[in-house]
Amino acid sequence: MKVIAWFGEVDKDDVVLVGGKGANLGELTRAGIPVPSGFIVTSDVYFHFLDAAGIRDKIKAVLEGVDVNDGTALQGVSNAIKDLILEADMPSETATAIARAYRQMKGLPVAVRSSATAEDLAEASFAGQQSTYLNIQGENNVIRAVQECWASLFEARAIFYRVEAGFDHLDVGIAVVVQYMVQSERSGVMFTIDPKRNSADIVIDAIYGLGEAIVSGAVTPDHFVVKKVGLEITKEETKAQRRQLIRRERARPGEENNLWVDVPEEDQRKPKLTEQQVKDLSAIGVSVENHYGRPQDIEWAFEGGKFYIVQSRPVTTTISTMAEEEDDGAPEPSPVLLEGAAASPGVAFGPVKVVTSPEDISLVEQGDILVAPMTTPDFVPAMKKAAAIVTDEGGRLCHAAIVSRELGVPCVVGTESATSVLAADREVTVDGSRGVVYEGKAESRLTWAEEWKQRRQEAINIKTNTKVYLNLAEPSLADVMAKENVDGVGLLRAEFIVADYIKEHPRLCIDEGRPEDFTTRLASGLREFAKAFHPRPVVYRTTDFKTNEYRNLKGGDKYEFEEENPMIGYRGAARYIHDPEVFRLEIEAIKRVRAEFPNLWVMIPFVRTPDELGQVKGLMESYGLKRSEDFKLWMMAEVPSNVFLLDKFIDVGIDGISIGSNDLTQLTLGVDRDSAHFAEAFDERNEAVMKALEVLVTGARRRGITVSICGQAPSDFPEVTRKLVEWGVTSVSINRDVIGKTRQIIAKVEAELAEEAGAPAKPAGALTPAS
Repeated sequence: MKVIAWFGEVDKDDVVLVGGKGANLGELTRAGIPVPSGFIVTSDVYFHFLDAAGIRDKIKAVLEGVDVNDGTALQGVSNAIKDLILEADMPSETATAIARAYRQMKGLPVAVRSSATAEDLAEASFAGQQSTYLNIQGENNVIRAVQECWASLFEARAIFYRVEAGFDHLDVGIAVVVQYMVQSERSGVMFTIDPKRNSADIVIDAIYGLGEAIVSGAVTPDHFVVKKVGLEITKEETKAQRRQLIRRERARPGEENNLWVDVPEEDQRKPKLTEQQVKDLSAIGVSVENHYGRPQDIEWAFEGGKFYIVQSRPVTTTISTMAEEEDDGAPEPSPVLLEGAAASPGVAFGPVKVVTSPEDISLVEQGDILVAPMTTPDFVPAMKKAAAIVTDEGGRLCHAAIVSRELGVPCVVGTESATSVLAADREVTVDGSRGVVYEGKAESRLTWAEEWKQRRQEAINIKTNTKVYLNLAEPSLADVMAKENVDGVGLLRAEFIVADYIKEHPRLCIDEGRPEDFTTRLASGLREFAKAFHPRPVVYRTTDFKTNEYRNLKGGDKYEFEEENPMIGYRGAARYIHDPEVFRLEIEAIKRVRAEFPNLWVMIPFVRTPDELGQVKGLMESYGLKRSEDFKLWMMAEVPSNVFLLDKFIDVGIDGISIGSNDLTQLTLGVDRDSAHFAEAFDERNEAVMKALEVLVTGARRRGITVSICGQAPSDFPEVTRKLVEWGVTSVSINRDVIGKTRQIIAKVEAELAEEAGAPAKPAGALTPAS
């Protein structure tokens, strides 16, 4: 059992061992992002504790039949389970290992943070469901804080959230991060996509003091919007801050480790960050997003002239904004009662319910307007019932804003006086698109909102010649995703299934005489997608783990060697050729699923030479998987050699290519996409990259095979989309949250091109290999 894992020993594929927070901190550390040092008490230790203390069955019994919608009963269950955990003895060897690791941090103050194995995943936001303890100092205090983090896995809010999300309580483990505590002079949150407008901008919220105050919504932050390319600041809002949260130098027994102090009067109205600091922080954000390949929600801190990243997770709450269609000159429909930050779009009418503490959430009924000083995870049951949410404090990236966007509920934050101005049962209209609360029923705003929803759905339902596919990874969400108006799955990533469902290195399964375990579990994951989307195509990218990622699977350190640069090392097609026995397990899983659902196709990643492609294709055929009318073979086009030798790759015999724009841009420009120093240089619109895209698209069309592209570029950059469509791209593969926007962009470009050609644009029929 691994008790302690230092950040440098783990990465994003270690969620099962160190939880979402720990895995991301390890990934960022290994990528060279400035992260405060620390270690993780692994989830293995938590599960061992449950068994050693003999409380697993007791917890299960307490949970039996709990009604999570009964607030009183839910809190009683939570208290009972937390008592079981806190009153049990931690195994002495565990406590000793934690103390020894903490001593290596020289006894400095640390943050002790829960890191559940179901949190911070790409398709499920569990942020804030468990506890964090700041400025903990001393071995015994750190050990106790770890046990309190274990107990927080059964906070009422966490039990409620797991039931709603369909997670088994005792299957979800919890690791605990122990991290050097940055004594933040300034801190905040940064999104590398505007979560409200869903645009390719960086959004930064900043305050004085510790970041806990901004995440909780206790302070209304400064707000900056920055263009991702060029790092131009396009918007700056400065908010007065009269108090800040700092570390208490000498906490007496029973005192909080942190305390609120006044901000010096001369600093209260100053911008929290200078222009250069905003740009420096934005550059780090771009490098983090490029590393992960998708927009990130980042927590940051500033101390001693240096920025630190203390957390990063995928953005799960973007929504196409109603504000994009606003007419700012339109008259106000009703008297304005309050104004604040527009945090989650939409318009709702209903009676006010003022809730000042979690104990009062039962006051909120379906359709009420929830008004609170701020929200915490304990408010989530009431937030799910509310028609809209209004808070006194908080910015666009606080808890209330994030959860509201996740729920699709209109939200206005930072009004400063909602709880005092809005009396209980007063009827109001909340406009989350404008950040306004109106007196009574604002009919014109409600009508406009309904019309907007209809237009949004119409955008999603637009038919285009260019197919719109989804990028997916999580099997449990296949049924939900399949309900979207898309033409199939253009990129099904294998790595998530292997890392989170199989968890073992395939070579370990073979060497232990259990190859069937790997194949069966992989087939189970693939079946979820193929079944949900049938008969639409599901293009499965075979495993593209790099050596450092494979090493993090169970048994991986035995089979994987150290590489200086895994990004261009032993990965993709080359791995299949060198280890055909492992590749065979994967092909067998595909064959089994295809026997039921022939819509499952295959895409080979990171192919360096035509000979490599030929050898991989030969292996597949020898294993009984051969191109046919209902089985299509695609190749990822992401290496410059794919551009220069495209015809030779096509001559090997493939049905389509999909352009991996991240790797292609990185390798074409010689720019490390994870480097903050070169954030501005990493741009798909660079002339060299655009030339490569043109060669790939026109070349594929000339040869009569399909050509797709993965990533954000078609949605973020209309000029790139226009060129792709003009050149003849047959499909784009995108994330779920930009389906409507992408359909609109493509339809507009297709119509313009058709008009230029003097012919009407006609929606295409089903995609075929030669279309």
